[in-house]
Amino acid sequence: MDHLSDDDTHHNRLRAGLRRIERGEGRKAMLLQLLFTAIDIAILAFFVLGPYFRAAPTYLVIDYAIAVWIAAETAARAIAAPSLRSWILRPMTWIDFIVLATLLFPNALFNFAFLRVMRLWAIGRSPLLKEALRRMSCSYALDVVRAVINFLVFLFLVTGFVYTSFFYNQPGGEGFVDALYFTVATVTTTGFGDITLPGTLGKLTSVVTMIVGISLFVRLAQAVVRPHKVTFACHRCGLLRHDADAVHCKACGEILNIPDEGAA
Repeated sequence: MDHLSDDDTHHNRLRAGLRRIERGEGRKAMLLQLLFTAIDIAILAFFVLGPYFRAAPTYLVIDYAIAVWIAAETAARAIAAPSLRSWILRPMTWIDFIVLATLLFPNALFNFAFLRVMRLWAIGRSPLLKEALRRMSCSYALDVVRAVINFLVFLFLVTGFVYTSFFYNQPGGEGFVDALYFTVATVTTTGFGDITLPGTLGKLTSVVTMIVGISLFVRLAQAVVRPHKVTFACHRCGLLRHDADAVHCKACGEILNIPDEGAA
């Protein structure tokens, strides 16, 4: 019984420690978040630049090393989660599963490698981003930064899909550049027409890219121009968004006590 009790204690301590790191609670946790963010950025750089050195002998070594890192990260999130069900239902869990599959079986699943860019969402949801903006007194820019990240994720997802589906056999990075050029021209509805996608799949890809791309542009514009509001839950009605200088909740009239942005 004592042995089981000790195991439970160690497990609970490990879970509590991982939760503090995940939420960025404390100086050490924020430093670890900074390290993890730097690693995520390096991984994304590898994903984006992959077409330029996919024939290099070290490519698979780096590929499998990243797989080990993401597997460890995924396992840590599973331990820190309140329950297995809540962990399974997280979007990032499924994103990590997909990314892991493309890393472990790069030759069989190369057509789905473009999905790796979804790891960028991890940076957008990191507490480090929110804390960095708070320290710079720019908390109001959080929605704008996340809207930019969503747009970049979509841009590189489409670029990756177009590259693997239409330009993969081109030498070096020429195919990736063509895919990126086509995506930017389509999302911005410029439509130069010098690069087009053949067949029904190409036409459907162009249609979806234009529709979703315009929607994300509108979302980004709304985040930039709408009045600045702070996130602070009303104790009575639960309304989250309020004016920065609000004294009363607009929904129920409850007196608010919104902390100053620059407060520690």
